[in-house]
Amino acid sequence: MIFPFLIWLIIFRYIPLWGWITAFQNYKPGIPIFQQQWVGLKYFKEMFSDPEFYLVMRNTLAMSILGLIFGFPLPIILAILINEIRNSTFKRTVQTISYLPHFVSWVIVASIVHAMLAPDGVVNYLLMRIGIIEQPILFFGEPKYFWWIVVFSDIWKELGWNTIIFLAAMTAINPELYEAAEVDGAGRFRKIWHITLPGIMPTIILILILSIGNIINIGFERQFLLRTSAVRNVSDVIDLYALDYGIRAGRFSFGTAAGIFKSVISLILLFSANKLSKKFTGYKII
Repeated sequence: MIFPFLIWLIIFRYIPLWGWITAFQNYKPGIPIFQQQWVGLKYFKEMFSDPEFYLVMRNTLAMSILGLIFGFPLPIILAILINEIRNSTFKRTVQTISYLPHFVSWVIVASIVHAMLAPDGVVNYLLMRIGIIEQPILFFGEPKYFWWIVVFSDIWKELGWNTIIFLAAMTAINPELYEAAEVDGAGRFRKIWHITLPGIMPTIILILILSIGNIINIGFERQFLLRTSAVRNVSDVIDLYALDYGIRAGRFSFGTAAGIFKSVISLILLFSANKLSKKFTGYKII
């Protein structure tokens, strides 16, 4: 069953790695790759000497860490709450509603967020109606709001979808444990704390390690669609940096160098998180 996915992985993830050699060349389209001019570490040195690179790294790490802090525990909490619902019809309804935003494209999500946070949008209307503010807030005109907008937009979109793996892990917990705990007088919260959470802890640790490894792989769709010229300094991330200063500018080697940097940092974070997890929790993935 996994064979087609392995083929996809090899074709789209591993075979393209040979193109990394263009980061060490002054790549020009139309010339055979092994006839390109070799420049060594020129583009890496250029990237590390560019002040803009450190600005986008700051934005990337800030949004990723905020997303990890606020976005990682919420799917676990929602999965536990859904698991505790006894009415199967209501449970399926809640699951379906929470999953739906995942299937909505970021283009539509960004349009919804822009409409809701506009000066005449529903958020400003409600805040003024209940007396919290007197004048509309320019959410997309002040840089201090942008990171939070991106983080919570992503949480809203992916929260329900991210609960799937935790709900699946809960189905593997032996029901007799709950029955024994109930006989011993344990309430619902005691059963969650002493049975459900320990039962899904290996899954929690696995997802946490993978999330830490992907901290720098934040993507660019959210930032690209939600940013405005007023928040450019806080919206650009490493992927947009590689796109704007590499691909769009015709500097393919520079864009490849930025991609290699991302991959190396991700591997370092992954192995570091795995080692720390093994040391402090006893769980590991490799």
